[in-house]
Amino acid sequence: MRKVKKLLGLLLAAVMVLAMGVPTFAADEFTITAPDNDHTYEIYQVFTGDYSEGVLSNVKWGQNGIGTVGEPVDKDILDALADVNSASDTGKLEVIEQYVTLQSDNAFGTVSSGSSLTVPGGYYLIKDKDGSQEGENDSYTLYIVEVADNVTITPKADVPTFEKKVKDVDDSSGTTTGWQDSADYDIGDKVDFRLIGTVSTRYDDYETYQFIFHDRESTGLTFDASSVKVYVDDSLIESGYQTVTEGLEDGCTFEIRFDNLKNIDSVHAGSVITVEYQSKLNENAVIGSEGNPNTANLEFSNNPNGDGMGETPDDTVIVFTYKTVINKVDEAGDPLDGAAFRLEKFVANEDGSETQDNIRGNWETVEEIAAAENKTSFEFSGLDDGIYRLTETTTPPGYNTMDPIIFEITAEHEVLVLAGDIPELTDLNGNKVSGEITLTPNLKDGSLTSNVVNHQGSTLPETGGMGTTIFYVLGAILVLGAGVLLIARRRTDSEK
Repeated sequence: MRKVKKLLGLLLAAVMVLAMGVPTFAADEFTITAPDNDHTYEIYQVFTGDYSEGVLSNVKWGQNGIGTVGEPVDKDILDALADVNSASDTGKLEVIEQYVTLQSDNAFGTVSSGSSLTVPGGYYLIKDKDGSQEGENDSYTLYIVEVADNVTITPKADVPTFEKKVKDVDDSSGTTTGWQDSADYDIGDKVDFRLIGTVSTRYDDYETYQFIFHDRESTGLTFDASSVKVYVDDSLIESGYQTVTEGLEDGCTFEIRFDNLKNIDSVHAGSVITVEYQSKLNENAVIGSEGNPNTANLEFSNNPNGDGMGETPDDTVIVFTYKTVINKVDEAGDPLDGAAFRLEKFVANEDGSETQDNIRGNWETVEEIAAAENKTSFEFSGLDDGIYRLTETTTPPGYNTMDPIIFEITAEHEVLVLAGDIPELTDLNGNKVSGEITLTPNLKDGSLTSNVVNHQGSTLPETGGMGTTIFYVLGAILVLGAGVLLIARRRTDSEK
């Protein structure tokens, strides 16, 4: 019995020892947990030590510190670190980075997508894996440094926002829209564009901050470098950036480069940088629903810990333009050559000599197309919406000149779309204002087609058809009479 009691006593003592050891072991281990995002975080052990309520004692060099692993850390180093407790995050990191070796192949561990890593008590630096955010629409997290407790990583990162817009002008009504995602214009018109970038809210974490607008125009648009205006929070600036049009290898038409926004005193976290410029819709413009796209994005510094650039997604706006096709026919609907036409557009202005729907303006010539042998179809290409007048300037022989025709082109296109979507042309119509015309639309090729008819001249009735014959007969009688009188007179003279 005594042996059994003694054995039970030893077992009880062992259990008590183990029970006392379990909480001590648990208190020396902690977890570092990643957020559920697309980042991979590397964890570097700078120091080890005994952790208690946010304080690390008996501090020794860790696996990634600059000293010998397990050796005590010099008090001067600990004092230097304590001295920057009240500094900004970037100020603290300038000191902390002196005491850690950051080599990915020697990191204490990694976490990603919500995973966790168990670590002993210590002092840890957490960073994004090098190269993982290069070219992405995201930023590297500013280095996180924590005294080991159960830590869930909270990324200290933010990216700029970007959008591209265009304005639309209706010449015939004299109205201009706000900034939107699509517009329509006549070939030869200047088109207003805008690029808008918002600076990161973590701007203060960076020593230098690059900001580069990349713009890619289709062949139907011609960039006017002299039209560029740049604003910081609605205030015009004239320095601190470059407009670059040559030596670009990424397919861009031009770039607006800020090598370092920090050199512009007025820029701060959340500042809005705006670029406004004009491009001409040229003779290479695509007619119809394909339109003439203009695509841009923003490249920006995205690594507050060093070099690195990110990019926003592309944003695209489109400029549409249309055409009118006039087929000259006779009353039977057969093609008729020998005609020529002039197309004019009504352009609103306060000094206009005419009115359309109570709007003053003038008719401005769009194009004149001359008559030619076997030419029966006339195409006026590169037209905006608006009011037009078609005048026949040469009329086929034997036909009446047609009265001028006035018609209106109207179009609908998506003016606001979600970021990344491409605005579409949704409707196109030609509406008669006056004259004989019926325009048939084709949305894909952007055409409005109509036959216009020439009516033949009239064959007028004639009367008194014998009158001329009578004059001929009387004339002959008079001639014969004169001849008889002449012969008689000669005979009389000879008898004498």
